[in-house]
Amino acid sequence: MPHLTPSSFVKAEAHRLGFSFCGIARAKRLDEDALRLEKWLRKGRQGNMAYMENHFDKRVDPRLLVEGAKSVITLLMNYYPEQQQPEGLPKISAYAFGKDYHVVIRDKLNVLLETLRDEIGEINGRCFVDSAPILERSWAVQSGLGWIGKNGNLITKQQGSYFFIATLITDLNLEPDLPMLRDYCGTCTACIDACPTQAILPDKEIDGSRCISYFTIELKEAFTEHTPQWKDWMFGCDICMQVCPWNRFATPTQEPDFTPIPEVMQYHERDWLEITEETFRKVFQDSPLKRSKQKGILRNIEHIAKEKKSE
Repeated sequence: MPHLTPSSFVKAEAHRLGFSFCGIARAKRLDEDALRLEKWLRKGRQGNMAYMENHFDKRVDPRLLVEGAKSVITLLMNYYPEQQQPEGLPKISAYAFGKDYHVVIRDKLNVLLETLRDEIGEINGRCFVDSAPILERSWAVQSGLGWIGKNGNLITKQQGSYFFIATLITDLNLEPDLPMLRDYCGTCTACIDACPTQAILPDKEIDGSRCISYFTIELKEAFTEHTPQWKDWMFGCDICMQVCPWNRFATPTQEPDFTPIPEVMQYHERDWLEITEETFRKVFQDSPLKRSKQKGILRNIEHIAKEKKSE
């Protein structure tokens, strides 16, 4: 680690591993976020996502996740695709075009942690990619990487919001970055106006139980007559990011593992309806789409087909 402080070394290694941004914050309890989360849960905005109610104390205090934690390292990895789906195909959120990000990023985080141990010495640390009750976006703000937009996404001034967020909590006493204190959304309401299910509420509150991503991925039950209608989206939804002015600065990812699976760019509605369960498992075994399973994909396809017929 010649000529580098521990904090600078962490960031240099993060960039070497392919992360676009890396920020550091002091490990502490997020008191303001705790109040917001408690209020959000009381309103039932989590829908059927019961896991959001679990481990509340750990969710707002990383020191309960890692003994002796002093620093929270937040890393962003760009997934903006160079290639977009052709018109007319059932739409899939861009984050799910390629290989499952959990696997891709977790491997890189483990390498980062082992490199730190080799260079700095024995340290206590844990890596997380959507694998623990952590307020990742809040820690990104605390680390100065961006702000939380009206659509609930972390937005960076440099490249917009097409990023995965990963976290490394450690007992290393690192120099923290200054938090992001400003919100650069201004008076823009593009995401609010564009959301077809009115899931984006005032004061940056998201009704998770009305989000298209919730219906197409998180909700496992059959849709009912009360399920809102939407067009085209089979897995997830990117509408609020597609209309965000800050995403005009998005640049294509350089991560080979996020190269789109060919079927994502080729399958029409009929292909999804005719695919066998065995083929689905084989083709999408390393894809985020496996989370919905073939049964969920069929349900989603039938729902958007119903919407088209009613037009």
